[in-house]
Amino acid sequence: MKNKSLKKTLKITYIVLLSITLIPSIYSIVVSQIYARQYDKIISNVSNANRINSIAKNNLPEELWNIICGKKEIIDGKQYEMMNEITFGLEEILKSTKNTESRDKIAVATRASTTLLRSTHNLISKMSFGSTVSDNEKALDEIRTITALFSDIMQDFIVTESESAYKTNLLIKNTAVVLTVIQFGITVLALLISLNSFLMVSSAIQKPISDMEKLSTKVANGDLTARIDIPHVDELNTLAENLNTMTGQIDVLIKKNMEEQKNFQKAEMKALQAQITPHFLYNTFDTIVWLAEEEKTEEVVRITKAFSDFLRISLSRGHEWITIGQELDHIKNYLTIQKIRYSDILNYKIDADESLLNLKMIKLVLQPLVENAIYHGIKNKRGRGELSVSVKFSDASKTKILFEVKDNGAGFTDERLCEVRQELSTGAEDSEKLSSVYGLYNVNKKLKLYYGVQTQGLVIESEAGKGSTISFEIPGAKDV
Repeated sequence: MKNKSLKKTLKITYIVLLSITLIPSIYSIVVSQIYARQYDKIISNVSNANRINSIAKNNLPEELWNIICGKKEIIDGKQYEMMNEITFGLEEILKSTKNTESRDKIAVATRASTTLLRSTHNLISKMSFGSTVSDNEKALDEIRTITALFSDIMQDFIVTESESAYKTNLLIKNTAVVLTVIQFGITVLALLISLNSFLMVSSAIQKPISDMEKLSTKVANGDLTARIDIPHVDELNTLAENLNTMTGQIDVLIKKNMEEQKNFQKAEMKALQAQITPHFLYNTFDTIVWLAEEEKTEEVVRITKAFSDFLRISLSRGHEWITIGQELDHIKNYLTIQKIRYSDILNYKIDADESLLNLKMIKLVLQPLVENAIYHGIKNKRGRGELSVSVKFSDASKTKILFEVKDNGAGFTDERLCEVRQELSTGAEDSEKLSSVYGLYNVNKKLKLYYGVQTQGLVIESEAGKGSTISFEIPGAKDV
């Protein structure tokens, strides 16, 4: 389906409306200019015709009579200037008029003016050679007859031009009527175009907006499988696609969050079980039995007390937060048990800033690190293993507390260290696949869950054959 563009539709509508709106104005201007020029020419022709008619009928005969009567000398007469005005006036009228009938009348008038000029010239010539007054009066009567004929022709021309002016005036009136009809038609057409554009744009916007409103309602009601159809409108396509994408991402994130919550609950249970695994219980009880059989009463008491305290802190009445001192007591009990079991291969020391012992922390995060150091580090090397746990402020302002578990065990190869860091960072789709770093993964996840951006989680440094150091920082807390 072809996409529509609201911007393009509105632009085309605007151009069309502007164009048809300009039609009456352009038509009116053009036609008015044409008829105005025609009317001006007619008025000018009539004015010129009246002027030269007056010269021929009145001025010229009077001028010639003054010469005949002796009132003016021939040399002082303006008869030839008058004839020139008549000739040039007829030429100007002939150039400007387009009416065939009027042109014919001007042609006849031109011939009459030529006869008039010739008769005037004959009169002046006779008078120059001393003609009698009677002959001169007779010649003047002939000239007056010619001027009367010329005047009649010019009057006919004026009547013809007046009729042309009347017709032009009718055309102007008809043009006004046509213009009114055109404007009415354009108004109707503009209304239809505007209505069509309104319906088109309204349809293109209303349905997608309604669909988006329904989508938001469904999402608000928890239906994250709802999607909106792409409206195929350029201005709304991206918005619809983004809404669909956003809804899908929300669905994925919620499912992922629910899954992570389930995994965290499982991890919590696994973390607790990892510290009280049947294997650890069996080994501890076997050690107690073995010590009892050997009648090592003091060691039986010591390991039993350590085991009892270990369980007490592990359970801690369901509390999530304990003091740093209690966390250290927990790993002391664990190491006491392990030291009795692995006395030949294990030495340990715990170094803690006493000012930190009453500060709170999330419980059971050190024991998995110590356990990892024993089972994956010290037990896999030859000779006696050394393990140290330290707790101290990591900065001069005493806002961060650094926990560090260090061993001189087998360590990690560079390749394996990269894998472990990657597993701690991203985990796995199934946390069961984390195998040997499961305890570290749980601790790392627990730290980030409870401390958020205030901790970067576990930091592992290791070298094959030389041991490992696992550390983490947490923010300082108030006293208990």
